[in-house]
Formats: sequence, structure tokens, C-alpha cells
Amino acid sequence: MTSVTTTGDDASRDPDRTPEAAGHDAAENLGQLVPVLFGYAAFQQLNAGCALGLFDLLETEGPLPAAKVADSLGLTPRAADTLLLGTTALGLTSVTESGYRNGPPVAAAFAAHLWPVLRDIVEFQDRVSYLPAADYAESLRTGENAGIRHFPGESRDLYTRLAGVPGLEELFYRCMHSWSRLSNPVLIEDTDFSGATRVLDVGGGDAVNALALARAHPELRITVLDRPGALEVADRNIREAGLADRVTTSAADIFGDPYPGGHDCVLFAHQLVIWSPEQNRTLLKKAYDAVEPGGRVLVFNAFSDDDGAGPLYAALDNVYFTTLPFRHSTIYRWAEHEGWLRDAGFTDITRTRGHGWTPHGVVSGRRPTP
Repeated sequence: MTSVTTTGDDASRDPDRTPEAAGHDAAENLGQLVPVLFGYAAFQQLNAGCALGLFDLLETEGPLPAAKVADSLGLTPRAADTLLLGTTALGLTSVTESGYRNGPPVAAAFAAHLWPVLRDIVEFQDRVSYLPAADYAESLRTGENAGIRHFPGESRDLYTRLAGVPGLEELFYRCMHSWSRLSNPVLIEDTDFSGATRVLDVGGGDAVNALALARAHPELRITVLDRPGALEVADRNIREAGLADRVTTSAADIFGDPYPGGHDCVLFAHQLVIWSPEQNRTLLKKAYDAVEPGGRVLVFNAFSDDDGAGPLYAALDNVYFTTLPFRHSTIYRWAEHEGWLRDAGFTDITRTRGHGWTPHGVVSGRRPTP
């Protein structure tokens, strides 16, 4: 009998393989679907642990036996066992003879003083992203952000609809602030600001990135450009930070109004994931016209890989972008951003990749001198 060498998918079609071996391989491969099939439940284990105070309890008092966890959280023994089974199987908690303690990812968040940031993000996912995610297939099918139906209003964007639900707009800005804190080290620490003195932060929201830049780079003067409602929060944050002498605000529609001049750097932070390619080209052309010759534009956000294979973070986060913000929102590839910059006239285009667990980075370009 001729030997058949197989690899990958061909192995399942190997005529010499026994049904038992094929069944074993099928079971092993199908087992990889468990985190996907029950992804909704995995999130709810994390969400329940946050909402019930499990992780805070274990941080301050752990390790604890299950009975003590139940008593401290006001749960029945059965409920505590169910919760602890879920969080431990997911690695969010761990258990030894001495009891339950926080698992490595949660413990790392506490150690880095980032637990309040992650807790905000979990609340955002629960209250904003979770139900609309069920409209993902419909959004793909129609090309519309179908998940917007879960929020009252007639507009087609998430941001104005959130304003109609008590507490959600505040949660949104709080969560965006938290995401920026997690991701902006690549902007603050790894991006070259040498030669820059005046930065225009387009769509800068509550000024979280502007303030972080001002603290890290005392030579910079920064203008936050955004709609009036967002700038109310920014102005308060700037005053509280004591940086009103170096960080100012300017109210404008980022598409319809001209950008103020006198800047040698234009920053788009978490902006180009919101808009269509045509809109992104418009924004970058406006930046080209506004920045001084020799000045630069910086695009800071999450990126997907050019080969379309990942990263997983971008792939999963795109469910939110597809179902909610605007109809064209998505996490674009690095090369797409570079193409838009070239179309707008920028040269000396570079990439700066982050080193954290999120796929954030910076693409920059320079306006040529005459």
C-alpha cells in the first residue's frame, strides 16, 4: 500500500487514518471552539467578578476559602462556587490549599495601578457594547451600524445617542480616558517630538492625551480641537491639572471648520478608526493645509496587520466598531493609513509600534518644505 504523507487539513483526508484517530483529531480541534462558543459567558464571568467585588476582595484579603468569599460578597455557597469556578477556569482567579486569589492578569492590573481603568472598560463593554454585538452579522450584511438601535434617538452615530441615556455619555468619556491611559505610552514615550513646539490635537476629547503629552514634554504647547460639548470636559481637566498655560482648547467641527494655524504638528488620536477612508483623506488633507511646511502629522490609534491575519485584539474590537460608532468605523491596516498620508501630500512616512498588549501605534508623515 502506498504511504500517504499529510499535514494540516490534508490529515483529515488521509485514507490510512483510522476512524478513531480521525475522531481524536476532530475532538481536539473542535475543543478550540469552546472559548468562542461561550465567549459571551466568559465576559460575564469577568463582569460578575467586577460587579460583585470579587477581585477587589481578593486583592485586599486573599487568599480566601470559598466560604469566606461567599460570606464577604453576600452570596450563597452555590453562587460563590459557580462564580469561582468560572473565574478560575478562565485564569482570572487561582486556587491553592490556602484558598482563592487573583490570577496573573488581574493581579498584574492591580500591581500596575490599572485595575480602576480595566473596571471602567468592563462596565463600558457591559452597558454599551454587549447587546449591540448581537447585531454584528446584520451590520456586515447591510453596511450599517445596526447596533445603534439599542440606544434612543434618530442620529446614525453612537456619540449623540449616548447623550440621551442618563450616565452613558459620562461613562463613554471615562472609558475613552481609560483606553488612552492603557494605550498612549507609544505616543508619549516612543514617538519623536523633537523639533515640535505647537501641537494641534484634532478631536482631542477630554484632553487626556494632550495633558499626558504636556507632562512628558514641557516644551510643547497643545491646542485641543473638538466640538463644544467635549471641550467642557477638557477645559475642566486642564484647569484641574494646572496646565492651562500650555494646553488650550478651540471649538470647531473637525470636518467643516478650518483648523487654526501656527502649529508644527497635528495629532489625530483615536480618530481615523471612526471614519470612512474618504473622510480620513479629508481630515489628513485639512491637516496638511494647517501644519507648517516641515511640520508633521501623527496618527495614533489601534492598527490591524497588513496581512489581514490579526492581531486578535483588533479582530475582536472590530465588532464594536462595526456595530456602533458610525457606519464606516473599523480598525484599518497600517498600510491603509500610509496610503492616505501619501494621498494628502505627506512624505517621510514612518511607523512606530507599541510594545504593550494592545495593537496601538503611530504612523507619521511630514509636510515637505518648499
